[in-house]
Amino acid sequence: MTVDYTLVGATLLVIGVVAIAAEGGLAALWSVRLSRRARRLQEWLLEERGRIEADVERLRLALAETEALWQPYGRLLRWLRHPIAIALLQSYARRRTSAR
Repeated sequence: MTVDYTLVGATLLVIGVVAIAAEGGLAALWSVRLSRRARRLQEWLLEERGRIEADVERLRLALAETEALWQPYGRLLRWLRHPIAIALLQSYARRRTSAR
């Protein structure tokens, strides 16, 4: 019994080409699906970015409004943040707790 190695080699070559073509087809299919999903994700991220930027703008406006409202009390707040004023308030708090 003689084996024709040429036929075996040609058969293995055809099987290899078919396997490579099948893997290429699967890779192309997965690439298309991945690119579609990436495109949808990019659109969603752009929408979310727009929402976040709108929220940040609203926060900036609210902060500006708050700052304008607190402006008359700025000197009082500076005095209350002074270390001597803080120490005085802590002293009063200690006296009140020890008197109880």
